[in-house]
Amino acid sequence: MPCFTAVKIFPPECRFPVPAYFKLETKVFAPSIRHLAPLSLTLVALGLSACGTTSSGPAQRIAVVEEDTQGTSTVNIASLSDVIQRNPNDPSAYNTRGAAYARVGNYSSAMTDFTKAVQLDPDYAPAYTNRALALRQTNRNDQALADFSRAIQADPNYGPAYIGRANLLRAQGNFQEALNDLNMATRLLPESAEALHSRGLLYQRQGMHPQAILDFDATIDRNPFVGAPYAARGQSLVATNQYDKAIEDFNAALNVDPKDANSWAWRGVALERKGDRQQAIESYQRALNIDNANSVARQGSSRLQGGVAGLFRS
Repeated sequence: MPCFTAVKIFPPECRFPVPAYFKLETKVFAPSIRHLAPLSLTLVALGLSACGTTSSGPAQRIAVVEEDTQGTSTVNIASLSDVIQRNPNDPSAYNTRGAAYARVGNYSSAMTDFTKAVQLDPDYAPAYTNRALALRQTNRNDQALADFSRAIQADPNYGPAYIGRANLLRAQGNFQEALNDLNMATRLLPESAEALHSRGLLYQRQGMHPQAILDFDATIDRNPFVGAPYAARGQSLVATNQYDKAIEDFNAALNVDPKDANSWAWRGVALERKGDRQQAIESYQRALNIDNANSVARQGSSRLQGGVAGLFRS
């Protein structure tokens, strides 16, 4: 198998220099990358709140809490419980522990803590926003929308709530309302990579690829070590027939996450359209080795060599 174009690989500690709990939500045209948003104590916006893209597949990327694979959140929960015992009327303590619960997938306990936080302080926008993200994880989108709106009512200058609400509105097809929220978020948080990324995904969803590319450019300028904006920009570059640039972006995304089947698949699309049949087949195969159900890779493989089965013959 020929070598793939090399891209600088950053050490693990440099790859995700985004605020502590949330990650970029990444929905890309097709089945989509899975870097969504984990819950944060201040929800620093899609990297704190969420992100997305256009798709031919079912992938509805929403704010997704990042899994804690090292057990650090479990340790934090114990220490945060001690803090709450000493400060039972501190809403920020409940909000912080709620974010830790969310990181380990315990959304019920997370929402209990966020609810306690807003009972103690009915105008505590971060807790409403975090509870909304947890509600999205459990498919209670109407309640989530209400909480995002309540956060904005409590603090009209709280940017992460606009980003979270915009991502939900985009998923529901309310594009103009989502754009209004994201324009407000970028005014409040002009350096927010998450707000720009989300707006790029919104433009992309509507087929406005030149505008999407500009927002993804700005996202990458602000945070060049996250894979989602490269993958999203790559798809818009494919849509505008800029195949070499798209391949570079998919390579960059794969340096962050080599097991991202969707970036392998879309890399194959770019190579195929460029006329590099063999490398396209190999990219589709890499995608299918990771996710045999990836529709972009399956369709590409079928076009180039008559189906997926041939990829796995011994």
